[in-house]
Amino acid sequence: MIKSIYNINDYGAVADDKTLNSDVFAAVIRECSQAGGGTIYIPAGIFLTGPIQLKSNITIYLEAGARVKFVQNIEHYNVIIDRWEGLEQEVYAPMINGQGLENITIIGRGILDGQGEYWWNLFNKKELKYHRPRFIGFLNCNNVLIEGIKLINSPSWTINPINCRNVVVNKVTIENPAISPNTDGINPSSCKNVHISDCHIDVGDDCIAIKSGTEQCNNLIPCENITISNCTMVHGHGGVVIGSETSGDIRNVVISNCVFEGTDRGIRIKSRRGRGGVVEDIRVNNIVMKRVICPFIINLYYYCGEGGKDKIVWDKNEYPVNEGTPVIRRIHFSNITARGIIATAAFIYGLPEMPVEDITFDNVSVNLAEDSAFAIPAMISHLKPINHQGFYCNNFRSIKFNNIKIGGYEGPAFEMIKGKNVEFTGCEVENCGNSNPVIVLEEIDQAYIFGNKQSKQNDNFLYLRGSGNKGIDFG
Repeated sequence: MIKSIYNINDYGAVADDKTLNSDVFAAVIRECSQAGGGTIYIPAGIFLTGPIQLKSNITIYLEAGARVKFVQNIEHYNVIIDRWEGLEQEVYAPMINGQGLENITIIGRGILDGQGEYWWNLFNKKELKYHRPRFIGFLNCNNVLIEGIKLINSPSWTINPINCRNVVVNKVTIENPAISPNTDGINPSSCKNVHISDCHIDVGDDCIAIKSGTEQCNNLIPCENITISNCTMVHGHGGVVIGSETSGDIRNVVISNCVFEGTDRGIRIKSRRGRGGVVEDIRVNNIVMKRVICPFIINLYYYCGEGGKDKIVWDKNEYPVNEGTPVIRRIHFSNITARGIIATAAFIYGLPEMPVEDITFDNVSVNLAEDSAFAIPAMISHLKPINHQGFYCNNFRSIKFNNIKIGGYEGPAFEMIKGKNVEFTGCEVENCGNSNPVIVLEEIDQAYIFGNKQSKQNDNFLYLRGSGNKGIDFG
C-alpha cells in the first residue's frame, strides 16, 4: 500500500522546544516527494527547526496544539536570489520556501512561530549582511493553499508569494507586534488569481500589500485577479495597500466585506515618477473602518525607498510622459462607513502630467473624531501634518461623489484642485458650526453640483478659488 501520511514523530522528531528537528523535516519531505507526494503530519507539541524547503504535491498539516518554532541562529539560513521589496537580490531564505513548485499546501489548526525578535534586533542594530527571511515565501509556484493556521512573530513579510498562480489564503491568523519592523501580513507580488478570505491580520506594517516589482526588476510581471473578502485587519500601517512597487502593473482587484480598525490608513494606493506601471480596475465595497488616520489615499508622490528623495519624485511641476510615468485609473469605492477618523477623509494627489482618472465614491459615510490629531496621511515631501480635513483631491480627471456623508471636519468638506469633470450628487455634510465653504474649487474644468444638503446653513457653500475655474453647474 502506498503511504500517504508521514508523521514526523515516526522519523525521530522531538517536541521538547530544544532539539533541532531540521534534519527530520528534510528527511520526511524527501521521502514524501520521492513517493510522489502526500501529507506531512505534525502532531501536538513544540518542534524547533531551521528553514523548511517544500517540494511539489506536499501538504503540511499542523494538528491543533502543534507549534513549529524556527531557530534563532543566522547560521541555519542559507542565502538565495529572490525578490525583496520589488528587486531581485540576495536574501536569507524564507522559513518555509520553495521555487517552481505546484500543488503545495500548509493547513491545520496549529501555530508557526518565526521567533522574529532575534531578526528585528539584528535589523535595528544594522548587523545583517542580507535582508531578513520572510516567513512563507514561494517563487514561480502554481496551486498554493494556506489555510487555518496561525502565524506569529514573522522576521519580516509573513506570506509573500512571487509570480505564483492560483493562490488561496483562507482562515489564517497573522499576529506580529506593532513595533516589529516591516512585518507585513500577506503580500502577493506579480501573482495571478489570488484569493484571500476570512483572515485576521494584526501586524507591524501593511496588513495586505499588492505589488508587481520596481523599475529595476529584470522581469516585470503583472499582479492581477486578486480578491480580498471577509477579513478583519487591526493595527498596521495600512489595511489594503497597492504599491508602491507598481512597475509590472496591478489590475482587477476586488476588496469586499472587511473591517479595518486602528490601521494607519485604510485603502492606500501609492507610486511615483520613474516607477511606471498601470494600476487599474480596483473595486472596494462593503467596508467598515474605525480609528484610521485616513480611509482613502491615492498618492503618486510616494517618496520612500531608493531614489525617493530625488527632485523628479517631489517636484510638482509637469514632466514629459514616458514609460516611467505611473498611471492610476478606474478606482471605485462604495458602501463604506468610516468612524473616528484621525486626520482626513481622503487624500488624492495625482501628477500634473498624469492625473488620476475615473474615481468614484458612492454611498460613503465619514466622520472625523473629536479628538482628531495632526498626522501626515501620505508620504509626500514637504507635506505638513493635518487634522479634521475633508476630501482633498489634486491633479485628477473625472471624480464622482454620490451620496456622501461627512461630519466632524474643519475647513472645506471637499477641496478640489487642478482637475477636470467633478460631480457632487446627493451629498450631505455636517458643518458643526464651521464657517468655511463646503466645496472649494481651484482650476477646475467642468463641475456639476446637484441635490446636496447641509445640516447647518452656510451662505458660502461653494467657493471658486482663483480665476482658473470654468464650466461650473451649480444646481
